[in-house]
Amino acid sequence: MRGVAILGTLGTNIWIFTNPQGPAAALNVTLDSGVAHVEAALRWLANGKFLALLTLLFGIGLELQYRSARRRGGRWPGWYLWRAGLLFTEGLLHYVLIFEYDVLMSYAVTSVLVAHLIGRSDRAQRGWMIAMGTVHVAFIGLTTVGMLHGNVSMDMPPTDRYSHGSYLEQVSARLTEWGAFRAEAIFVIPLSTLLFLAGARLYRAGVFDVDRQQLRNRLMLFGFGIGVPLNLVTTFAGPSWFMVDRYILPPLIALGLLGLIPTVLTTMRGEPGVLRRGLTSVGRTALSCYVFQNLVAAILCYGWGLGLATRFDWARPWWVLLAWAAICASFMTLSAWWLRRFERGPLEAAWNWAYRLPQR
Repeated sequence: MRGVAILGTLGTNIWIFTNPQGPAAALNVTLDSGVAHVEAALRWLANGKFLALLTLLFGIGLELQYRSARRRGGRWPGWYLWRAGLLFTEGLLHYVLIFEYDVLMSYAVTSVLVAHLIGRSDRAQRGWMIAMGTVHVAFIGLTTVGMLHGNVSMDMPPTDRYSHGSYLEQVSARLTEWGAFRAEAIFVIPLSTLLFLAGARLYRAGVFDVDRQQLRNRLMLFGFGIGVPLNLVTTFAGPSWFMVDRYILPPLIALGLLGLIPTVLTTMRGEPGVLRRGLTSVGRTALSCYVFQNLVAAILCYGWGLGLATRFDWARPWWVLLAWAAICASFMTLSAWWLRRFERGPLEAAWNWAYRLPQR
């Protein structure tokens, strides 16, 4: 599931990398042609959904680490806070050196809060989930009302920094324009908190247990029966609905995916095939694949690299799909090859060493 979430997240980010005018133009899609409508439909398939799924899985991972600490009789959150600090540092480096819309920094901040909530009563956790959900929906709702009335705008001026600028120019822009680039990482913290806690509670409820198919069916009915139709409407409703389209409805669909993927896996028999083995390998090296797939996309698309975003702009949106598929296939192959030789991915190994260093 984590492998699906990582490669699905690239399905959102690839549209940013492949736009010659950079992230600003990539986020502002104008439905002024048939090709634009096709691109909007393709974007809809991944936009926000797999990132929300990854957030749910982070919550499940936090729950597993909490259980492990309790079994060992260790303090909680204890050394988990050091893990969060390392994750924040990793995200900061990823943001500065590679990608404007890094999510790891936001996850690190969220994990510190949720680490102090994960052991509290069900009632306390429900209260926090309701509070965080209310804050998130209120913010998105007010922003959407402002966008509908023309008082709020998400527009950013297009730039040729990505098609013709140097690597150092991009790094400098991330440092000087951090307020614009890091805004998303800040205002999604309430949503991330909600999804972290939801993932942990769903794991406790047995969402992965073979005999809990009824729970997974309810998640699929909710996510696909309600989330998908509404999300299709907002996708083609115009740029004023951007916030709802990305930050309200995709998390609902992610709940459906959380029910769907285990359901599919329970029906499989025999040895895992090439696709499943590749996705599992990506999931086991998730941090390395997340960072390096963004680096590869930057090298392929930006002007300081191969500059394919400008060269193949005439072939949108089809070449974008090919780029995404090629990167996914490469990382499924490379991660499987790596794990046949090493226990952890390269960044996972470095991160594990840094985590254990002060404990020695």
